[in-house]
This record gives sequence, C-alpha cells and structure tokens, in this order.
Amino acid sequence: MLDADSGSSRSPHAALTGVTIDSREVRRGDLYVALRGGQVHGARFSAQAMAAGAVAVLTDPEGRAEAVATGLPVLVVPDPRAVLGQVASWVYGRPAQEIQVLGVTGTSGKSTTTFLIEAGLRAAGHVTGLVGGVEIHAGEVRFEPRLTTPEASDLHGLFALMRERGVTAAAMEVSSHALALGRVDGVFYDVALFTNLSQDHLDFHKDFDDYYAAKVRLFQPELCRTGVTNLDDPHGRELLGRAKVPMTTFSALGDPGAAWRAVDTRLGADGSTFRVLGPGGVEADAQISLPGPFNVANALGAIVTLVEAGVPLQTAVHGVGTLTGVPGRMERVTAAGDDFQAVVDYSHKPGAVESVLRSLREVTAGTLTVVLGCGGDRDTGKRPLMGEAAARLADVAIFTSDNPRSEDPLDILAAMMEGALRVPRHDRAHVIIEPDRADAISLAIGRAGRGDVIVVAGKGHEQGQYVSGEVIPFDDREVVAAAIDARKESRKHA
Repeated sequence: MLDADSGSSRSPHAALTGVTIDSREVRRGDLYVALRGGQVHGARFSAQAMAAGAVAVLTDPEGRAEAVATGLPVLVVPDPRAVLGQVASWVYGRPAQEIQVLGVTGTSGKSTTTFLIEAGLRAAGHVTGLVGGVEIHAGEVRFEPRLTTPEASDLHGLFALMRERGVTAAAMEVSSHALALGRVDGVFYDVALFTNLSQDHLDFHKDFDDYYAAKVRLFQPELCRTGVTNLDDPHGRELLGRAKVPMTTFSALGDPGAAWRAVDTRLGADGSTFRVLGPGGVEADAQISLPGPFNVANALGAIVTLVEAGVPLQTAVHGVGTLTGVPGRMERVTAAGDDFQAVVDYSHKPGAVESVLRSLREVTAGTLTVVLGCGGDRDTGKRPLMGEAAARLADVAIFTSDNPRSEDPLDILAAMMEGALRVPRHDRAHVIIEPDRADAISLAIGRAGRGDVIVVAGKGHEQGQYVSGEVIPFDDREVVAAAIDARKESRKHA
C-alpha cells in the first residue's frame, strides 16, 4: 500500500505502528498524514515528522513534493481525510471490530447519556470504555479529551488502547463535526441513539438542514446495525423516515405510539423515578440520581439502547440507576445545610438552556437565577435565542462572558440582550450585565436567599476560559465554591 512513491533508495516497505495528523505528536513507526490546514499544508512539516520517527507519509497531490523530499515512502490520494479512518483502522488492526460500540448523537444530552450507557454496560459485566467531550475511559484509564469525538487517527489509536486494556464494550458521543469530517469512518456501531436536535454549530454547518443531515448519516447501514430515536423530539420522529437501518422508538412523555415509554414519572430535586414500559408488556421500575425531566429522557434512551445491545432490561435499569452524576452536568456545588442551591451546567445552546431552566423551576421555592454567556467565534445566531430563553424562564438573568475568544465580550452581550428584549417587560426576568464571569458568579451567590436556585450555565466541566488567544484557568465549580465561602465568611462578620 505504501510503495506508491519514494524519494530515496530506502525500502518503500515500512512497518507501521501508529497514525497521526500532527507532526508534533509523531512517534517512531508512525504514518504521518499530511493534510491541508487552514493556513499551512501539513506536508510542510514532513521533515519534522521524519525526524521524530515517521516511516511513511500519506498526503494529497499538493503535498506530494514536500513529502517525497524526505525520502520516505509516500502515498498520494486525492483526499487523505476521506480515507483516514479506514487507514487508521487498518494500521491498528481494526480494534473497533473487537469492541461492542454504542453511539449517541444529538444536540443535548450526549455526554450524560453516554455515562448512563457505560454504567449499564458495567452492570452487565463488561469492561467498559467511554469516548466523549467530558472524559475518555479505557477500562480504568481516564484522561481528558480535546474534541467531543477525536480525529480518526486518534480514535482508532484509542480503540487499540481499549483492546489492550480488555475493554469489551464502549459508549461514545458522535458529534456532527465527526460525522461530517469522517472522524468516525472505520467504526461500526452496534446501536446508535438520537437524543434531540436544536440550533447549534451553525458556524460550521451551512444551515440547520445541513446540521441535521450530518446527524442522519449515523443511521446508515455502513455505520450502524440498528438505531434508537426519541419520539418526543420532532426531528427524532422525522428520523424514522430518513434512517436506513431498523429503528426503535422511545418517549419520556409516554407517547403511546412509542415502543418504549416512561410513565408514572416523579421528579425530585435529587433525581426521579419512573416506570419503563416496553414491547410485549415488559416493565421495570427505574430510579435515577440526576434531576430534571430531560434526564428521564436521557435515562430512558440509555436503557433502550442497552436493551437493543443485548443487556437484559432489569440489568440496564439497575446500571443506569447507579450513576450519581456527570462532571459539569447539573452538578450541585452547594452542600447540605445551605439554604439555597447552586448548580453548574454545560448548557450552551438555546434548547439546553430552556430545558435546564424549566427543570430547575420545578424545584425552586424562591428565585431562579441564571448566570449565562455565549462563546465567541462560534454560531452567532444562537446568542439572541439564549438571551431570550434566559429572560423568559428565569427570575434573574445575569449575562456575562463565556469564552469570548477573539471577540469583544460586549458585542456578544449586546446580541444576548437583543434576544432578552423580545420578551414582554411584564414577563421578563430582571436582567443584569456583568462582563466579568467571576464577578457575575459572586453577584448571583451574594444575592441568594432561602429557597433560591442559581444555575451557572455554559462551561460545565471546562477548566479554562478562552480570551484573546490565551487560556485563562477558570472552573465554574471552583469559582462558585469560592463565592459561597466568601458569602459565609462575610455573614460571620456582619
């Protein structure tokens, strides 16, 4: 395969042990894949890759000359990214084929649902893996991800690590970027789950239909065996006509047309209980430690996915119930004895903000406050939508910075305020603008009274803030905890 071109008398046959698209991460024995970048072609770094131990280069016609100049064996194809997944799978010995992989796609709920699925797989006796935007697990090994779905070269390397660690089944977030860019090529999903769809990532996709079409690609026979879809979401219902694999349906709202339903749901501040009804009259009582109706939907989707993957219903229900929380997803920061609740959540899109606020309203005895910002250099169209949702559903909305990146935070806040002003004055939350995120959080905590609920939304598990090309250490959970401590200290001396 790799004797297509060579610039020296070296043997064009090379023993490959890995694949990378980043010349800075090349290890001895790697195939270096030189892709066209936004500004510089990766072939420019071919010599650097060779010095680090690369034994061959895969590139396109534009990169051929610089790759051949290294003297390494070179394979030239019209679009290296289009074959990257299959090549990486081949180099690593097709490890994903030896692991039962369950995929989750949608706008909201992917991370929580993959954690729920992994918990169910563990309960079924599997050695588990997890791939997502919060954490990556390979058996007992855990590390932080750089992307929701890794590049194809990294993904197949990860599956190879899972194979080494004895992993037998894995839950995986599958992002629209990954589907559009072919990052999951070479992976076959035993079951794929669709959660829901709302506006997001329109800085990458040309429009909402293009975004949805990327999600639909997962439910094709070349990528998955069978699918599970949420009938409570109109796009989940529409998926039944667009998917090309057998589909199973579920409804957390008890839609009688769904194959699987949640009924007798009881929501609480610390979680929910519900009864699962399935085909043929099967039933099970379920309990989860995650609050909110959207987590009932996440849990039911996870249970159905597990059953479709061969896990007995009672085992799936038990396993899902063992999950106590997901980092940065409705994560409570206040402790027992506090007279208000403060939670940190990753909700950073209009539908997620609305779901979180509706859920927290049900457990708020006093004032519901949201601290919210929007990311810079990303989908600008969702900013007014998020501002409108916060102003309509909260009692107090404190607009602040999220990850402004290269943009002026005040411009982002102005767009959010534009949406807030669409809400009639008598229905609108008290809106406060505080560009400094730490000060905004302190303000919210300082104003809290008995029975109040404060949600700090947008960053969740993230531990840095992207500002003008720098990453400033910033963890919402730590800042909230510090603000609570400062509040307690000031009251001691009041």
